[in-house]
Amino acid sequence: MAEHPPIPPSIQSRLNAICMGLPEVVEESAWTGIRWVVAKKNFAHAVMIAEGWPPAYAEAAGSAGPMLVLTFRLPPARLAAPKFSRPPFFRPVWFANIVGIRLDAHSDWDEIADLITESYCVLAPKKLSALVDRPNG
Repeated sequence: MAEHPPIPPSIQSRLNAICMGLPEVVEESAWTGIRWVVAKKNFAHAVMIAEGWPPAYAEAAGSAGPMLVLTFRLPPARLAAPKFSRPPFFRPVWFANIVGIRLDAHSDWDEIADLITESYCVLAPKKLSALVDRPNG
């Protein structure tokens, strides 16, 4: 594949609105896609899968694409929920607490905001995560 498709600007704007509203977040271009980091830790990563690339994401999501996915981290207790084992979610193997979700026209942006915020709180220093208002405490 000669050129990798970018994250659609409308989706990037929605993700930025969520991620950049959290304390001390930096948006970065990743090896593919865009990631948001806190204290040098990646808590959200948006990637376009197309024609089976990138292969690790295509395999984890079970699709050669085209599709846009977002990966994030969750605490172990939350990972046990059965919903994270079925579409639109998927479980990559590269970290025990990583989850992915397909983003499309049917995505629930309130849920995505909650998942991103939870991911931030999993990886952020405690002093920063304490500043975040979370619906589930």
